[in-house]
Amino acid sequence: MELIEIKQKQRLGREEAAARLRELADHLARHNDVEFERDGIHVRAHVPDEVNFKLEFEIEDGGTELEIELSW
Repeated sequence: MELIEIKQKQRLGREEAAARLRELADHLARHNDVEFERDGIHVRAHVPDEVNFKLEFEIEDGGTELEIELSW
C-alpha cells in the first residue's frame, strides 16, 4: 500500500534538467534526507548511508529514455 506518491512530469530545457539533478545530488551528498513539496504538502524521507541504484537507458524508434531509480 502506497502512503504517499508524488509525480511530476514537465518539459524543461536541458540545462534546467541538469540543474535539478545537481540540486538533488548535492542534497543527497550533504544530508541524510530528501525533501519534496507539492501542492502545499511537504514530505521528508530519511536516506540511509547505502541505497540501491538502478540506471536504465533505452533508445527506441519513438525516442530515448534515461531512468534513474534510488530505493532503500
